[in-house]
Amino acid sequence: MRAIISVSDKDGVTDFAQGLVRLGFEVFSTGGTKKALTEAGVPVKSVSEITGFPEILDGRVKTLHPIIYGGILAKRNLPSHMEELAKNKIETIDLVAVNLYPFVQTVSKENVTLDEALENIDIGGPTMIRAAAKNFPSVIVVVDPADYGLILEKLKAGTVELEERQQLAEKAFQHVASYDTAISQYLRPDEAGFPDEMTIALRKRYGLRYGENPHQAAAFYAEQIVGKKGASGITWAEQLGGKELSFNNILDADAAWGAVTDFAAPTVAIIKHTNSCGLASHDDIAQAYRRAFSGDPVAAFGGIVAVNRKVTLAMAEAMRSVFYETVIAPQYEAEALKLLQRKKDLRILVAELPPGYGKAEVAYLDFRRVKGGFLVQTSDSVPESQVNLKTVTKRPPTKAEIEDLLFAWRAVKHIKSNAIVLVKDKTLVGMGAGQPSRIISAQIAKEKAGDKAAGSVLASDAMFPFPDVVEAAAAGGITAIIQPGGSIRDEDSIKAADNNNIAMVLTGERHFRH
Repeated sequence: MRAIISVSDKDGVTDFAQGLVRLGFEVFSTGGTKKALTEAGVPVKSVSEITGFPEILDGRVKTLHPIIYGGILAKRNLPSHMEELAKNKIETIDLVAVNLYPFVQTVSKENVTLDEALENIDIGGPTMIRAAAKNFPSVIVVVDPADYGLILEKLKAGTVELEERQQLAEKAFQHVASYDTAISQYLRPDEAGFPDEMTIALRKRYGLRYGENPHQAAAFYAEQIVGKKGASGITWAEQLGGKELSFNNILDADAAWGAVTDFAAPTVAIIKHTNSCGLASHDDIAQAYRRAFSGDPVAAFGGIVAVNRKVTLAMAEAMRSVFYETVIAPQYEAEALKLLQRKKDLRILVAELPPGYGKAEVAYLDFRRVKGGFLVQTSDSVPESQVNLKTVTKRPPTKAEIEDLLFAWRAVKHIKSNAIVLVKDKTLVGMGAGQPSRIISAQIAKEKAGDKAAGSVLASDAMFPFPDVVEAAAAGGITAIIQPGGSIRDEDSIKAADNNNIAMVLTGERHFRH
């Protein structure tokens, strides 16, 4: 039996090769792998001894040879194939263990050159992997060092069964597909528009207890992004305490982190079912939490708390009496962390703030699953500095109202459509979300705000087709409104605002969130 081993990740490879030798395998290798095996005392021969041809072009051509691929691809149960091997003095190759040049690691480095990137595109490796995987009934293909031990155990017991070989082949083809996806991502320029063909490479982070509901299985995957720093957030958050995360925890924590990192000022968000039931900005982060909690103390129970500043002891103490599922922040004071960790069920996460947070969310492609396909769009990442306010009423907003309007405009983009939010002193005091009618969302927001509606400002994620929301705002004592505009009946809403001394500004953009 013969094996070819050529790996970039050399973790465990010497023990694996030594185990194969003990089982009677003749081991062949190339370059750095051969050197590592030789230094470890593993009997190993050069692939050149099979091909009779040296490595050329600085190692670019090593295994690309018919003697190699004949030995891998020959169907053992086909007499004509075996006769051809004998005629051409080719011996079979029974195991191929290959992992690829570190392309992703290379292009993720700062200031990597195109030449460096191109030199780390593996050619022979993927070709050998694909050949061995195609002929998996006869050839064992290994791309993951984690499989070395199991394969040795199976070989010692007699053989690797066909079903197990097929699983290894599936893993091998997926490995190459993810590798090719990384190369394509790197070579694709940042430009408007979408390619005709596109693949998404995902790597499993961990399994989940269950999905949205207990009868649904689930796992959490990270999208592979190369060549540039992507959004950090919940995907790579470190858990410092509490129970394991659930499917719904991850969705809500992602929504919470997205909300607070959209603000430059110290901000706290409390999320329930991906909507903000509490949101506030204040220079004192403990006060920001207290204000956020005051937005809807009932809905806050069992919610997710996110903060874009270090969690202080004062904030942790303010949270003490409320049951929360998760808290996520960039840092924690030591004493604050100790206090929070006393709550055994509270999931405590620390996450890296995204580049440029509070100015503009890192742009990304947003994938939404539909049966049989995906909808793909660029993210709703609009810098605060690019929000152009156009006053359309006789009374312009005051400076204080403008500050609250801008806060409300960033808040409403994180609420499910149809979305209406009421804000006072950079604090969310009322919210209506997900209603088929905008006026119903406005009525819910007013009801939630109660007496706090008076003197607040209102934001709508989309235009007003009728003046009913403005009239409802006037009845609640709301003093200013921000909305996209663009309705054929804009003048009706503007007139209603003027009649009630409400200042109204238009942004020219909407924030639907389905």
